Order: sequence, then C-alpha cells, then structure tokens
Amino acid sequence: MSPDACASPFSRPQPSLGVWAPFLTPAPPRRLSVTCLGAGNGKPEGARRVQFAMGLFGKTQEKPPKELVNEWSLKIRKEMRVVDRQIRDIQREEEKVKRSVKDAAKKGQKDVCVVLAKEMIRSRKAVSKLYASKAHMNSVLMGMKNQLAVLRVAGSLQKSTEVMKAMQSLVKIPEIQATMRELSKEMMKAGIIEEMLEDTFESMDDQEEMEEAAEMEIDKILFEITAGALGKAPSKVTDALPEPEPSGAMAASEDEEEEEALEAMQSRLATLRS
Repeated sequence: MSPDACASPFSRPQPSLGVWAPFLTPAPPRRLSVTCLGAGNGKPEGARRVQFAMGLFGKTQEKPPKELVNEWSLKIRKEMRVVDRQIRDIQREEEKVKRSVKDAAKKGQKDVCVVLAKEMIRSRKAVSKLYASKAHMNSVLMGMKNQLAVLRVAGSLQKSTEVMKAMQSLVKIPEIQATMRELSKEMMKAGIIEEMLEDTFESMDDQEEMEEAAEMEIDKILFEITAGALGKAPSKVTDALPEPEPSGAMAASEDEEEEEALEAMQSRLATLRS
C-alpha cells in the first residue's frame, strides 16, 4: 500500500471550493468562559459572582446583595410617600366632616352628627394604622442599613429578627400589602427573613370595634368640634337638641341635599381608607 493511501484524508490536497468556501467552512466550536469574582478582589459587596458566556443559552446573572438592599430601600421609601399622601387626603376629608358636623349641630340634627362622628372615628383609626406602618417601614430601612454594614464585614447578608417582625406587620396593611408581600418573598429568597405565616384569626370584627368605640368617643368628638354645644365631655349626650321649625317643601329639599352630601362624604372617606 502506498504511503499516500495511509495518510489522513485531511492531509491530502483538497479541491478548490470556489465561491462555496465561506458556506462550507466549519464554524469554530463554542467555548465556555468562567469569571469568578470573590471577596479577595477588594469588592465592597464581597459576594462571589459567576458569569457564564454560553452563546444563546447563557444563564442570567443574579444581582449582587448590595444592589438588592438598595432596591428594597427605594421601594420602601416610595411606599412611605404613598402613605404620606393617603394620610393628607384623609385629614383633608376629616376637616370637611368637622365643618359638616358644626352645620348639622346648628340645625339640631343630632343623628347626622352621630353618623359623621363615626366616620371621623374610622378616619382617625385609619390614620393611626398608616402612621404605625410608617414606623415599621422605618424599622425595615434601619435593618437594611445594618445589612449593608454586615455585608462589608462578613461578605454576605444575615438573618434579621427586627426586619422580619416589621415585615409581618406591614403585610397586614391593605394599602401597601401587595408591595410588602413582594419584598418579603425577595428577602426570604436572599435569606434575610424566614417564611412568614399569616394570621388566620382576627382579634375582633371591625364593626364590633366601631360600636364599642362609638359609645366612648362619639360624644367626645362632638364636644370637641361643637365647643360644648352637644353636651359635656366625657359624659354621654342625652339632651335633645332644639328642633328647627319646618318650612314645607323647602325643608324637604334641604334634607335631601344634606343626605346626598352626607352619602358622598361617606363614600369619599371609605375610598380613602381602602
């Protein structure tokens, strides 16, 4: 057998492919490049990051812990501004309710005054919850600052009991519930907090709380707004107010307008609280 017969087919002279050469030349094989950045590189986040270059099937790189903490802090500050705006809106409506209570007291409409006073109790209760949520969000922000300090030293995020307690309170507030649940999932994934269990039992029904609070607070509010025109605080108002003289169709139309205004005001307050 001749030496040419034993030679590799790639060592033999190949015929010219002409214009088809660019299309028939095999492409070079894809290579996997791995870059590891550890804590020894002087990076402040100190987290190991692995970047894969795999052509069309590359893996997405996870965000560094420092970037996650900064994003969470920005979201919480944004929700705090939303809460501040809701508080201002409720307080503006409360001022309108106060003026309506004074007008109803002058006309001797005690039932209207009581209804409006209940609306004020609900509004003040909603504002108190919103202020409490701001305090919890401030606690979470402080926890995020502590996480950044721990990250510089230990190189990783640590579990935080304070952050977990604050987030458990925030996920129960309807106004910010969706955002806080999303943040909780991200924090659980990062290992800052553990899985939270939602309460299955309510302490008391809101309507029952309202009835009990009404007995104690309505007269105080009426006394405060009307400067003592509706009894003396803190005793309960029992004296009947002077009845205005009826004026026929004019009085009926005024009553209808007042009822419509009362319903509109209640609707606005309910919308703000929800």
